[in-house]
Amino acid sequence: MRTLLLTLVLAVSVSAAQKKVVTPKDFPSGRPYSAGIMVDGTLYVAGQVGQDWKTGKAPDDFEAEVRQTLDNVGAILKAGGMDFSNVVAVNVYLTDMELFPKMNSVYLTYFKEPRPTRTTVGVAKLVGTTRIEITVTAK
Repeated sequence: MRTLLLTLVLAVSVSAAQKKVVTPKDFPSGRPYSAGIMVDGTLYVAGQVGQDWKTGKAPDDFEAEVRQTLDNVGAILKAGGMDFSNVVAVNVYLTDMELFPKMNSVYLTYFKEPRPTRTTVGVAKLVGTTRIEITVTAK
C-alpha cells in the first residue's frame, strides 16, 4: 500500500512538473488565465478574440477581426515553438452563424492541408463587441 501511495505521489509530481505556461511577449498581463499551457508536447491555447492586445480594440470589418483572432492564436503558437501546421483541433465560436462563410474564407488562408478537426458553434454573446472566439490544441 505504501509503495502504491508513493508511486501515485511521484506520478502526480512528474505530471505537474511537465505543465508549462506559454505566454507571448505582447500578451496583456493581469489576465485571470494563461495564454497557453504546454503539457507533454501538446499546447492548449486559450480562446482568443479579435482584439488587438496593445489597444484592446477589435476591427469593425469582420474578416479583419477573424485575421486578428488568428494572429493572436498564431502568436501563442509561436511562443510555444509551434505554428498553424501543428494544430490538431480548432473550436470556433460565432455570435452570428451567417458570418460562417466569411470566417471560413479567412480560416482557409491560415490552415493548410491536412487541416485540423474543427467545431463551429453559434453563441449568443462573446467578450465586448467581438463576434468570434477561437481556441486550438496543437501537438
